[in-house]
Amino acid sequence: MIKINKMMATIGAATLMVSCTGTGQKTSGDFKYLIDEFADLKIMRYRIPGWDQLTLRQKEYVYHLGEAAKYGRDIIWMQNCEVNLPIRKAVETIISEYDGDRECKDYQDFLVYAKRLFFSNGIHHHYAEDKFFPECSRDYFRSLLAATGQEASADSLLEWIYNPDIFPQRKSIDKAGDIVAKSAVNFYDGVTRAEVEKFYADMADPDDPQPISYGLNSKLVKGEDGVIREEVYKVGGLYGAALEKIVAELGKARAFAENATQEKYIDLLMEYYRTGDLKLWDAYNIEWVNDTLGTVDFVNGFVEDYNDPLGRKATWEGLVNIKDHAASARTEIISENAQWFEDHSPVDARFKKPVVKGVSAKVIDATTLAGDCYPSTPIGINLPNADWIRRDYGSKSVTIANITHAYDLAAQESPNSTLKEFAWSEAEVADAKKYLTLTDEIHTDLHECLGHGSGQLLPGTSANALGEYSSTLEETRADLFGLYYIADPKLVELGILPNDEAWKPQYSNYIRNGLMVQFTRVELGKKNTEAHMQNRKLIAEWCYEAGKADNVIEKKTRDGKTYFVVNDYDALRGLFGKLLAEVQRIKSEGDYAVGKALVETYAVDIDPELHKEVLERYKALNLKPYGGFVNPEIIPVEKHGKVVDYRVEYPDDYLGQMMEYGRKYSTL
Repeated sequence: MIKINKMMATIGAATLMVSCTGTGQKTSGDFKYLIDEFADLKIMRYRIPGWDQLTLRQKEYVYHLGEAAKYGRDIIWMQNCEVNLPIRKAVETIISEYDGDRECKDYQDFLVYAKRLFFSNGIHHHYAEDKFFPECSRDYFRSLLAATGQEASADSLLEWIYNPDIFPQRKSIDKAGDIVAKSAVNFYDGVTRAEVEKFYADMADPDDPQPISYGLNSKLVKGEDGVIREEVYKVGGLYGAALEKIVAELGKARAFAENATQEKYIDLLMEYYRTGDLKLWDAYNIEWVNDTLGTVDFVNGFVEDYNDPLGRKATWEGLVNIKDHAASARTEIISENAQWFEDHSPVDARFKKPVVKGVSAKVIDATTLAGDCYPSTPIGINLPNADWIRRDYGSKSVTIANITHAYDLAAQESPNSTLKEFAWSEAEVADAKKYLTLTDEIHTDLHECLGHGSGQLLPGTSANALGEYSSTLEETRADLFGLYYIADPKLVELGILPNDEAWKPQYSNYIRNGLMVQFTRVELGKKNTEAHMQNRKLIAEWCYEAGKADNVIEKKTRDGKTYFVVNDYDALRGLFGKLLAEVQRIKSEGDYAVGKALVETYAVDIDPELHKEVLERYKALNLKPYGGFVNPEIIPVEKHGKVVDYRVEYPDDYLGQMMEYGRKYSTL
């Protein structure tokens, strides 16, 4: 599971000790992290610390793993919506070939649309999931198509782009209808929700202690004969051309693997891509979890199911990284004490793991982001997702340090701060600046390393029992685990927190963000739809309502502005523990009805007056609510026809990288 970084009001790195909401300070040196801003987005660069300390063999390994990741780009575009790729290619053609006026407002509006399209890997907002539209007119867009020899396809392209009734949402949350039919994601064709659920229920064995994640790597299609079949993602099958390229680069990477375990799981991954056999995917994940000694690591595959309205089918993603050995000391302490945290959890004993296996955690620096991790990326990852693999073999948890550093340093380049705007007092601001960066990272560690890996399903409970609510409830569970334990004296005892007061700004910030600040990312009148934002609203609002009698969280106003203030931190921790116990019960028992009620009651609807106020206050700050990255360029250095090194360059041209990737890595 991935904890999405951008959604927190502050995201920090312990070594910097500043909040990414911005302090008004300026970064030192000539390297500029923030390189572009448009619409509601900002584009940044990130550095790769420690690159020069890698051996040539390790650099070779990283390079080919990065190439394998980039070749999956077309897959995520097609998965997000079937028309995304033809639209992208039409836009790329215009940018490459149009020889008209490029300075006029219409063309500049077109470029903003193009940049948004590239950022979202398609025509839907990467987070809100609603379709977005160009500011330039349809007639002007038609003239661009005509000027670049694309008149023949203009009618269909313009309908897909401009018609609000065609593919209105990437993933529908309209519970009044069939969420499969209403979603634009390209996971299903001609099938209803009921047909999908029956198809996979018929395949599943409820008594299998090691269940296959059926449907994870396929599209479900009803043919003209009325028969429902899977189109499997594999070489020679759906997305075969891209997967063939990925396999070729993985094969090159394997020659430079650091150990035999890496060689083994690369072999399994390549065979999985050739066959589409999900048993091989499980075997790969088991071997991957066991590799804890290498410096270089990667994620490459159909992993997360957030975009599927039914929470079953996975999008393609890639991430290549190197371990920060010094910074990993904290996460290693946490993972070494995983059993203590499990044993002392406030959940019912029936839902706890009697023996926690194979939990490993480390701090990493990304070298390549790809697929569903590019350009918008997580700051933390815990994988694999299969509950039985977690139970029997454990999981890997990572915190991506150079990404959090980039967020922090880019924020310092702005004079304004959401922290200053939405915190009640100067004391809150001061405490946040002192501790919040550190506790953001620790909460991420606890969320990923322990939260997702904690608890167990009762025998006979399906991993898909919570259906479309599974992602929100799983993120809720992991966040609650982190919130409950960040206030535990054990963290001071272990040397992870400096004192028993440092956790309090994390609580204040979480409540502010969950009840107010995060809605700067939602258009007025819209519902709260994304799983991670739903999780934070659910937690904050449930605790606000549950603690009203004791005034645990107080809603205050000053000068016409609303604030939420934590009055009783210990009581709030108790509420976090109580809700954690209930959400774990819901997951362990597969209680769909209660899980649904919890999400629909607390996570979806936004108070319109408060929402309007938040948007107005945020607009005055002139900040962008979402961020993403360009990748560093890793370039082979040749001497006498032989590669002798790899150098890193840090491009500052977002549009240029997107166009280059379109030319070099397009396969479908």
